[in-house]
Amino acid sequence: MFYLSETLTEISVVAGPASIDLANNIAKRLGVQLTVANLRIFSDGESNIKLGKVGKNCVIVQSTYPPVDTHLIQLLMMAKKCTDDGAQDICAVIPYLCYARQDKAFLEGEVVSIGLVAKLLQAVEVQHVITVDIHSQLAMSYFTSIQNVSSVPLLADYASKMKLRDPVAVSPDSGGANRAKEFARLLDIEVVVLKKSRHRVTGEVSVDEKLELDISKRDALVIDDIISSGGSIIKAAEVLHKKGVGKIFAMCTHALLIRDAAQKIKSAGVQDIVSTNSVPGEYSKVELSPEIASVLKSRY
Repeated sequence: MFYLSETLTEISVVAGPASIDLANNIAKRLGVQLTVANLRIFSDGESNIKLGKVGKNCVIVQSTYPPVDTHLIQLLMMAKKCTDDGAQDICAVIPYLCYARQDKAFLEGEVVSIGLVAKLLQAVEVQHVITVDIHSQLAMSYFTSIQNVSSVPLLADYASKMKLRDPVAVSPDSGGANRAKEFARLLDIEVVVLKKSRHRVTGEVSVDEKLELDISKRDALVIDDIISSGGSIIKAAEVLHKKGVGKIFAMCTHALLIRDAAQKIKSAGVQDIVSTNSVPGEYSKVELSPEIASVLKSRY
């Protein structure tokens, strides 16, 4: 049985507008007070945030999926209010951390946006950040105190309960190879890493159709960290279908699914999309609160 420490009883979990259900689940697992941010959006699009009484230790849960800038400024507002109310420790739980893909200046004159995000959080006295499957390890270097939680065990646990035929894990590109290999290891299944390339002139993406395994009639679990436009998943599905694959499932941590991405993915022959609830929505089938609550218990 888990007994709350004196510090833990002084925690307020603050539910940001982007992550109310996740924050509620975290608070329940910790057995602590939940404070829900009251949000009002003015006609010009500005956010107005009101918070009730908070404890000495504030855990703000706010994912920064699109609209990215709106959710980010709301997070900063909540942190500022906790600081103003005398909170001694502020921990920001940001399951989907925006701008993590902008971790360096790719072209001359570009701003390293994740560095700015880190400085903004520091300015409102956020002492620690907890995120999930950050896209870039380099992005973490801009924060003085940050912890990256892996959702792979949770996704693998969900996959283990699916009715699959001789499944194989698939990484849509070499960049996600380690993630797919860990996912496959947990499920004790084989893994395929697709080789993706981009034409230097046209920018067109292509995938090498030569595979090291025979995947004929086997179900495929295409695992990625972020599904945004769905382009990588669609390209992977095209190759897998040519190789006579059985059913295809797309699994990810962050299902941004911009515009009609979900429809396009399913039109490409993908049976279903499974994601965590870092971005709440139709495909958020994997609950992150167990892992995040565990990290918070260790912190406090």
